[in-house]
Amino acid sequence: MPNAINVIYPYKFEGLWVFDDEAVDLVKEPFVEGADTMIDVILEEKGIQNADRGFRLIFSSGEFPRYDVKFDWVREGEGGNWYRSEAHQVEGWLCPALLRYFETAPQEIYARFEEKSDS
Repeated sequence: MPNAINVIYPYKFEGLWVFDDEAVDLVKEPFVEGADTMIDVILEEKGIQNADRGFRLIFSSGEFPRYDVKFDWVREGEGGNWYRSEAHQVEGWLCPALLRYFETAPQEIYARFEEKSDS
């Protein structure tokens, strides 16, 4: 059974937002097709410094305390799923790696963006 709340640590690699997650066998998995723009918009809004060196992204298909943004499922396409943040007026594509965290593409994804602690 997938975790109810997931945590990844995206960072910039050769100009792309990527993340590694050994638990689901992903290395330098990129955010593309608008998902990268969604990250940029929210990081700027939150004022997270040096995020390109890594930040904490907590996400879930259910609401959790102090989430920053809700992404709504828009459609399936191009082998993945499209999500939109109405609050930020941005839309992005999440690749099939999404299904490493959820059994099916959730109707909503809640996320919190945080500075990465050095500890």
